[in-house]
Amino acid sequence: MLRSPKFLQSSPQFLHPPIPTSPPPQVQNIPTLTPFPNFRQCCKFSRRELSIGSSSLLLLLLGSQNLEPLFLQSKAQAEENIADTNNINEGQEENSNTTPNCTNKNPTRKAFLDISIDGEPVGRIIIGLYGDDAPAGAARFSNLVSGAAGISYRRKEFIKIMPNYVQHGGVRSYGVDVELAQKTGSNLAVESLIDEWQRSYEKCPGTKNLAGTVSIIVRNPLKPPPKLKVVARQGKLEIDQEEVGTDPNGTEFAIATKDSPELDASALVVGRVLGGIEVAERIEQVKTVNENTSSPYFRVAKLIGDKRAVVAERGFNRPYSKVVVTNCGLLE
Repeated sequence: MLRSPKFLQSSPQFLHPPIPTSPPPQVQNIPTLTPFPNFRQCCKFSRRELSIGSSSLLLLLLGSQNLEPLFLQSKAQAEENIADTNNINEGQEENSNTTPNCTNKNPTRKAFLDISIDGEPVGRIIIGLYGDDAPAGAARFSNLVSGAAGISYRRKEFIKIMPNYVQHGGVRSYGVDVELAQKTGSNLAVESLIDEWQRSYEKCPGTKNLAGTVSIIVRNPLKPPPKLKVVARQGKLEIDQEEVGTDPNGTEFAIATKDSPELDASALVVGRVLGGIEVAERIEQVKTVNENTSSPYFRVAKLIGDKRAVVAERGFNRPYSKVVVTNCGLLE
């Protein structure tokens, strides 16, 4: 029996000769940045927060792109505003040079009023009249003060005391005062004073009745319109107008102790107090009848034009004491 040949089992060393191994390459330690921590691990944002953040970033980028044109536009507007301001100032300077001076008026004549309260003399008020700026009003006041009109303010009372001014009742437009005025040929018509007030009101802006000014009451801006009524005349019905209240007769005057813009619509400034303003302030301290305009009965009567409301309104702010002009005249 033949023996099977024995095959030599070669070791791998003989089949594959050993390959010389080279030493491992030396890797240089290059410094690198420390890696950022994982974004998911350090910060957790919801989708809503991410969308809001991205929208805000987008708006910020868009706004940064539009800053320059906006800046240029605002700069141009600022230059235009400066130019307009300069033009306005130049126009105001020109107007100040062309418009008349309405505050620094020079008095041409002087008048005086001696005042007493309940028979006790309290002092004298010296008034300078604007003969050049208000000729008709100054002439009316000087004639009534001096008595050249046949009547004067002597022994006439103050009828209204307000917080900012005191008002004199003037002379009556009926009775003895009118008869005396007619004897001297004096004309107490108020039309010329209204025309002068209209010119002064349009010429001088702002408050006219400043503290210390003297003015004549020429109109009543609160006077209600005429009341319509049906009357029978010669067997026919006709519509007639009935006047409610009376217009001033152009002789009442007011002395302003403080700035009184409420007088501008009704009073013509004819002068100013040169001395004795403390006497007018003393008149202001007199007790007066309280106003009752808040009463519903008075409001209804005023609304329908009841004459009793007009009579009651005349008594409001009337002094309890008797404040009288004991003597008056012109000073040389």
